[in-house]
Amino acid sequence: MSMKRSTLLLWIIGGGGFFVFLFFCLLAFAYYFSMEGSTGLAFSHNQVAVLDLEGTIVDSRDFVGQLKDYGNRPSVQAVVVRINSPGGGVAASQEVYEAIKKFRADSNKKVIVSMASVAASGGYYVACAADRIFANPGSITGSIGVIAQWYNFGDLLRWAKMQDVVIKTGAFKDAGSSTRPLTDSEREYFQSLINSMYDQFVSAVAVSRNMEEDAVRSLADGRVFTGQAALENGLVDELGTYQDAVDAAARMAGIPGEPRILRPVRRSVSFLDLLLGDAQSVLSSNSDRSESHIRFEYLWR
Repeated sequence: MSMKRSTLLLWIIGGGGFFVFLFFCLLAFAYYFSMEGSTGLAFSHNQVAVLDLEGTIVDSRDFVGQLKDYGNRPSVQAVVVRINSPGGGVAASQEVYEAIKKFRADSNKKVIVSMASVAASGGYYVACAADRIFANPGSITGSIGVIAQWYNFGDLLRWAKMQDVVIKTGAFKDAGSSTRPLTDSEREYFQSLINSMYDQFVSAVAVSRNMEEDAVRSLADGRVFTGQAALENGLVDELGTYQDAVDAAARMAGIPGEPRILRPVRRSVSFLDLLLGDAQSVLSSNSDRSESHIRFEYLWR
């Protein structure tokens, strides 16, 4: 009798272990397929991935990481970048631009930009890295230029009978102080920085769009263009909708028929995130963490 009980106990333990193993396998499969997006399967090789670039561009890490992931997936044949952004930080915009160029060179996959309502300044800078740019006739784009602005509350301090005390090591260490006007030397200094960033923007557009720099400069006075005017001036390639961009991406990648659309899974905030203090990175991933009140931006105001 004791032998039968031992055998039964072994069967129960073994069977329970098998079901636990099966449960975790199913969880792993569910997680894997969820990472493949809302449509399409991992073993399907006719996928077009879609990446959204929305709002002010202040940090490139999430976008660049996702783009790199798509470059490593054999199932992804092309990428559509849907831009709805007025631009943002100079360096962040340049990082996204360079990441798209590197993605194209390393993966040999096509990148198509689809402009939504706005793809201006840094948003347009990013678009220039793609193989082809689609804009709606009424999309707002262009705004090729650089801006830096801040508030000066020196008069308010003086009204409150307060003084700003500064001890510094060089003439430009507190350049751009919010408590006093710019000196002529400081204004010239900041203008030289902005001119350098402006030249970088113009050069990127000229090279990417195969235009003469003088032609770009004639358009690069900060003004915006409709998609229709941008097409006439050589800033975009075609007028078309998001679906037109997806169809073009599939066609350029040699995908027969209707492509499967792959989108990154949006991360949700869990109780564990809140418990570990990691929720801030999820909730404010698009916030500007720059400590300086002076920000140089490719931004349409």
